[in-house]
Amino acid sequence: MLGLAVLTACAAPAPLPLPQSDVHEAANRRVHALNQSIDKALIGPVARGASPLFNSPFGVGLNNVAGNLSMPAAILNKTLQGRFEDAVHNTWRLAINTTIGLGGLLDPASAMGLTERDTDFGATLHTWGAGEGAYLVLPVVGPTTERDALGQVVDIVIDPLGTVLKKPESTWARGIKFGSKLSDRARFGDTVDSILHESADSYAQFRLLYLQSRRFELGQEVADEAFIDPYADTDGN
Repeated sequence: MLGLAVLTACAAPAPLPLPQSDVHEAANRRVHALNQSIDKALIGPVARGASPLFNSPFGVGLNNVAGNLSMPAAILNKTLQGRFEDAVHNTWRLAINTTIGLGGLLDPASAMGLTERDTDFGATLHTWGAGEGAYLVLPVVGPTTERDALGQVVDIVIDPLGTVLKKPESTWARGIKFGSKLSDRARFGDTVDSILHESADSYAQFRLLYLQSRRFELGQEVADEAFIDPYADTDGN
C-alpha cells in the first residue's frame, strides 16, 4: 500500500546510491500526486480513525494472520530461488502457526526461532539475473520498479492460496491482507505523513528510500562513499 515501502528503508543500515536516471519521472510524479491526494482524503484518515483498533490485540492478530497467509507464496518463491533451507524453514513456520497458532492468529513459531523469511517474485527475478528496470510509481501501491511490478503481478497468479481458497474464503484472505497494510499505515502514520505530506519533494524521498531499501534487501550493498545525500548542505556539512 501507498507509502509503506518507505518504512523498511528507514531501518536499512547501509545507504545506497540514487538511480542514474528516472526515465518515467514525469508520469511517475503525476501518479505520486494522485497517491498523495488519495492518502490525504481516504487512506490516512481511515488509518488514523482505526488506529486504536489496530494497536489492540486485534491488530496484532490481524498482522499475524496476514503474515501466515503470505507464507505459501514465500515458500514457492524461496524454492524457485534455490534457497531450499529457507523454503523448509518457512514451511515449518506455516505448519506451526496454522495448527498451534490457530490459523496464524498467534505466532508460536517466532518464539521457537522460526522467524519469517519473506520474499517475492521480484526477488526471484533478481536471483535469476533480471535487472531492476526503470523506477515506477503505481496508483495506491506506490513506489516500485519495472521488475518488481511484474513480480507483483506474478505473485498474485502463482500464490497457492489463489487455487486452494474459494469464495468467500479468498475474499476474506484478501481483506485480511489489506487490513494488515492499513494497520501498518496507522502504526507508522507520523513517519509516512512527514515524508508524503510535509517534505519539500516527497517524490524524490520516496524514490530514494524505496530503492535503498529494496537494493539492501536483495543484498546489493555498496560503499558509503557512493551514496549521494540529497539533504546535505552544499558546503558538505
